[in-house]
Amino acid sequence: MAKRDYYEILEVSKNASESDLKKAYRRLAMKYHPDRNPDDGDAEVRFKEVKEAYEVLSDPQKRSAYDQFGHAGVDPSAGGGPGGGGFGRGGADFSDIFSDVFGDIFGGGRGGGRAFRGADLRYRMEISLEEAVQGVDRDIQIPTQVRCDECEGSGAAPGSEPVTCQTCNGHGDVRVQQGFFSIQQSCPRCDGTGQVISDPCRKCRGKGTVADQKTLNVQVPPGVDTGDRIRLSGEGEPGEQGGPPGDLYVEMVVKPHPIFTREGADLRCDIPLSVTTAALGGEIEVPTLAGRVTLRIPAGTQSGKVFRVRGKGVKPVRGGTHGDLLCRVMVETPVNLTARQKELLEELSETLEQDGEHHNPRGSSWLDTVKSFFDRMKL
Repeated sequence: MAKRDYYEILEVSKNASESDLKKAYRRLAMKYHPDRNPDDGDAEVRFKEVKEAYEVLSDPQKRSAYDQFGHAGVDPSAGGGPGGGGFGRGGADFSDIFSDVFGDIFGGGRGGGRAFRGADLRYRMEISLEEAVQGVDRDIQIPTQVRCDECEGSGAAPGSEPVTCQTCNGHGDVRVQQGFFSIQQSCPRCDGTGQVISDPCRKCRGKGTVADQKTLNVQVPPGVDTGDRIRLSGEGEPGEQGGPPGDLYVEMVVKPHPIFTREGADLRCDIPLSVTTAALGGEIEVPTLAGRVTLRIPAGTQSGKVFRVRGKGVKPVRGGTHGDLLCRVMVETPVNLTARQKELLEELSETLEQDGEHHNPRGSSWLDTVKSFFDRMKL
């Protein structure tokens, strides 16, 4: 049985944000969780589908693979992958969903001195077609946050120091009673840190960090294309309360090329061809990304004919055979003719007409089609 589309399962569009995915997952997980639907086999199946879809789409790498290759791009049976494990093994426990939802409603999600992973960042890197095909090493500069040297990261002005928060007594979280529920949430005064800065540092304004730039080296493998991403682990935003940093995703954008266009593993280009070479045949030199090659043109070649040069395309970054170069010849009509050249062409035209339709097979066929069309209109 074919699997349903993950976006359809979560009832979101394909350009849904991380926040949209999370909201949809919470809503559907609450709706179909087996604890709320005892003895309902359909609800259990739907819950498993929702869980699997969210585990794939909430992971940037898995989502990218799914968007490009569909279900074949992700492996539901792999350890830790979508569908791996049951309700109580690395999955979405009902209590986690419940507390997560109510934690957001009442402003929670940061309490208890917990460490939080930093956000992922995205950087768009423009590269040439040659760099995409052959690979390249490139240094990039991205904004970052570094420890403030004036307050040494404390956030407090020199000569002062943070004091214990009186609201939470330094615990970082408080409990809020909402009817029958007691919700633990981040302290609204100290934002879960357990400390309050009464005299903040003027340079960092109490944050403990200041904006800076850092240089990173990105090794682009051969064969990448627009939309491919490279993950630099730990190069995203710094974590909060001692949490790990996020990742940096470098997204490739291949700039248009003056000669070639790319279609998967193949390259395409248009080659201008003179009337005489098209009629009489000959050899022409055509460019490739690896140098020039000779292309043999048979006599009587028509404009738009495509010639394939094997192995002169792109070797995909994910493996596979080398693509080809597809050369489309475009026969050019001569311009700026001299009187003698016009005279020669007129003589050629006369001789062609004397021989009948033998020299213009396409034109003759087209005229026959037009004649049949008008004959049918007369009926």
